[in-house]
Formats: sequence, structure tokens, C-alpha cells
Amino acid sequence: MRALVTGATGFVGSHLVDALLRRGASVTALARSAVKAAEFQARGVRIIAGHLHDEAALLQAAREQDVVYHVAGAIAARDESEFLRANRDGTASVVAAAQSAGTERFVLVSSLAAGGPSPRGLPLDGSESPRPVTAYGRSKLAGEQVVSASGLRWSIVRPPIVYGPRDREILKVFRVARLGIAPVFGDGSQELSAVHAGDLAAGLIAVGESSSSGRIYNACHPQVFTSAEFARSVGAAMGRSVRTVRVPALLGRALLSVTEASARITGQSTILTTDKANEFFQPAWTGDPAPLMRDCGWQPTYDLRTGLGDTYQWYRTAGWL
Repeated sequence: MRALVTGATGFVGSHLVDALLRRGASVTALARSAVKAAEFQARGVRIIAGHLHDEAALLQAAREQDVVYHVAGAIAARDESEFLRANRDGTASVVAAAQSAGTERFVLVSSLAAGGPSPRGLPLDGSESPRPVTAYGRSKLAGEQVVSASGLRWSIVRPPIVYGPRDREILKVFRVARLGIAPVFGDGSQELSAVHAGDLAAGLIAVGESSSSGRIYNACHPQVFTSAEFARSVGAAMGRSVRTVRVPALLGRALLSVTEASARITGQSTILTTDKANEFFQPAWTGDPAPLMRDCGWQPTYDLRTGLGDTYQWYRTAGWL
């Protein structure tokens, strides 16, 4: 199989490239940073230097590909227009390149944020009417709409929390939990789904190789847990007992306004904004992986305990903890 991966040097993209190489695929990666891509190039990956708004590089990368995995996107931005430029307009550029190159199979890595929160006890299966509650979620949904209107043989995969080796977001939770405490938004009862990056990569390949198309899938382990249980599980992975500290909505929004203001002053972007509070204080963010498992034969292998254990061991080996 010949596969193009955008965002190959990122967290999810790098795991996807690893999995494709293990399957003997011929991989092309669109990469902005030659330094970050050097390791992949040494392993036989064809590197095309460019970005999501580089039409010539995208067309060169998309030629003679069996499948395009569009992973690249923005998870943090200074405003909604910046999110849309990356997640809607960038997706449109990749779709246009795939169409011009005659690449029929297209797999978009979106986010559960595009579908919106779930009712408590009722995980989403991807068929529901979307109701994103943040600028990020709306931008991911806009990218999905570009893909679904493209005429390509498309599939969309919405992961929830993604964690595993090389992840820097969950690393922050480990670092706090190492102190024996873990803040949780609300009362800690928010229901969550998650997927280990290795399982997600396998799921993306299963989708790309399947005959199924025109479907939105939620890629996650079937296990559902609360935010408080997640914090305690992070502690357990390190052999520590963790005390959760509740952060009520009013205080949470105040703290997020501080982090957002600090980022603006320094000209940076952060995921910790007041808009993000619209996600943090929902009753549930859960997905139902049954359609993906049924249609594509995918089976996640890491539950929360084994996945966090694997992640912690990698952090230790890599010197991150």
C-alpha cells in the first residue's frame, strides 16, 4: 500500500507512520520540519517538504497514492479564524490535491469535539447530528464537511482523548499526579472515553484498508471512566495514591481566563482557554467504537490500566518523568 500521511511528525501521525512501516507500506510524509522528519527519512519514508497551504507540495505528495491519511491540524489557536484556516481550509487543500492526483481513498482524522458532548450513559456512535461546543470542535466539523462533500471515497475517524508514548498533553497529568494530587473539573464525575495511540494507528489503517466508506467512526476503547477515575489511574500507573481536587465551574473559568490571557501576552496559543471550559464542564465525552469494530475488524488492545502503564514506562525510559 502506498500511503500519504500529513502531520506525520506529530503525536498521532508518528504512531500511524510507525504502524504503516510495520505493515510494509510505502509511506510519503508531508513535513514542515526537515529536522523532525529526518528519523523517518532514515527509515525509508519519502519526505515532501511543505505545509497544508502549499499547493505544489501537496500535489507532489498525493501523486500515485492509494490512500491519504490527513492527520495534520491545529489543536490550539489564538482565535476561531486561525482554527478554521488550519482545520477547514487546510483540509480543503489536501482534498483538492487528492482529487487532482486521482487518489480516491481519503481518511480524515477529526475529533470527538466535532460531534460534541454525549449524554451521560449514552456514548455517541457517529451517526448523531453534530453539536460542537468550542471553536476547535466547529473547525473540525467544518473540515469534515469539506471531506464529505468532496466526491472522494472518504471515511472520518473521531478519536476522543488520545494518549501513549510521545504524548505531551497527558504528560502534564502525570507530572501533577506525581505530587499526589490531581485537579478535576467539576465534581470528577464527567464520563470519558480514550484511545491509546497505538490502537488509534491500527484503527486508521483498518479504516483505510476497508471497503467501508462514507461513514464517521468513533475510535476508542469501549471502556468508559470518569475524570476522577482517570486521575487515579494515572497515579496507579506510577504506583502512587492520588487525591483529586475538585475545580468548580466558576473557578475553572477564572483559571482558564488567566492562562488564555498569558498566552495572548506572549503571542502564543494554548488549549487552556475560556472556550475550552465549554468542554471541561460537560456531563460526558464518550464514543461507541462498535461500528468501527464491526465494519473494519478493528480491536483495541489497551484498556486504561494497560495503556497508562505502557505510557508511563515510555516516559520513564525516554527521561520525560
